[in-house]
Amino acid sequence: MLTVVVATRNRAAILRETLEAFRHLQEPASGWKLVIVDNGSTDETPAVLASFSNRLPLQAAYEPTGGKNSALNTGLGFVEGDLTVFTDDDTFPQTRWLVELRKAADAQPAYSIFGGAIVPRWEVPPPLWVQWLEQAPVYTLTDPTVNEGPIRPFLVFGPNMAIRSAVFQSGVRFEPSIGPQNASYAMGSETELTTRLNEQGHKSWYVPSAVVEHFIRDYQLRESWVLNRAIRYGRGRFRLDYMQVYRRYPSWFGVPRTFFRQIFEQEKTIIKAWLRSDQRELFCATWRRNFLWGHVVEARLSGRRRGA
Repeated sequence: MLTVVVATRNRAAILRETLEAFRHLQEPASGWKLVIVDNGSTDETPAVLASFSNRLPLQAAYEPTGGKNSALNTGLGFVEGDLTVFTDDDTFPQTRWLVELRKAADAQPAYSIFGGAIVPRWEVPPPLWVQWLEQAPVYTLTDPTVNEGPIRPFLVFGPNMAIRSAVFQSGVRFEPSIGPQNASYAMGSETELTTRLNEQGHKSWYVPSAVVEHFIRDYQLRESWVLNRAIRYGRGRFRLDYMQVYRRYPSWFGVPRTFFRQIFEQEKTIIKAWLRSDQRELFCATWRRNFLWGHVVEARLSGRRRGA
């Protein structure tokens, strides 16, 4: 048996569509269970969950403490079976999703972490500049050219991730201080966990036949949203890399000095691109500048936390 765990907050409309997609899943031979954790919703989420209680093997839970990882940790308390699968409330699984994850987990006993393919479901046609971006950090999409086999842990993403339940039975939990919890946060919720597990000896396997579609909303195709996401991504990367990479770097006011030099270089690139009317380089250099600025923001915040 396996259990699917989903955290949700104030997304009743899209949650209803996601649960409808779950109704069309092919059931693994060993059976499955769905745990949805309401993370303090104030919309119609409870009513949506109640409406599917007799149409899915659904168990609803509630976690008032804000933060996706806090909700997922609550959901772990309701897991049954030997495999725990994670996805998001705006992700639509293809019919054989759970069957393929189950098959991979059974065929690869030496691996503890399994990541499936994530493809986009665009709300509106994407603008041209979307193809200039690295799709993983911006839209949480996987590389379609990757074949089945061993994979680095940071390439396993939250909308399509499975971990053997024994890992959590040993006491492992998500880190509540990282990941979605308000309008401004450090990205890297699942990456922090998979990287930590990798350091403990747990290996990751990629399953391209286990496919989900990640819903990309129209506002996520605005340049302002993408450039703000670069800051959140930069904050998360600093959190994840600090101990291994940046801890011993010379710093100014708690911020590694190398970031200021790199930001200055990107500012020069931005000016040159603007003078040449090179829209692609201008956009990409601005993304890189914001990504580095996220490092600066998180370095200052981390310094304050360590001081406290």
